[in-house]
Amino acid sequence: MHLLVVEDDDIVRMLMVEVLDELGYTAIEADTATAALRILENPDQALDLLMTDVGLPDMRGEELAGKAREIRPLLPVLFASGYAESLNVPEGMHMIGKPFSIDQLRDKVVSILGTPDAS
Repeated sequence: MHLLVVEDDDIVRMLMVEVLDELGYTAIEADTATAALRILENPDQALDLLMTDVGLPDMRGEELAGKAREIRPLLPVLFASGYAESLNVPEGMHMIGKPFSIDQLRDKVVSILGTPDAS
């Protein structure tokens, strides 16, 4: 399963990608919404989940999610935010609060996608 991880903090993004890879997922990285949209618009790129920070330098995560759903209407979205309690998550989308543990990240992704072996 392929996850697009959109996070502008290089260290946080690297740790998320590393954890997801260790769990058996294939993580694709983007540091901006613009970079993420280029990946989303590539029809040859398989994607099973968009995981995005809410506060990106070039666009809010909610706006990116809306554009992602225009391109890929069935793509699940997982927001990561340090302000989870103040975010109104659209129906059919998910939230994980920062900071989160490796176990919390694993449990959230598995709850959305199932385990990589189950695909």
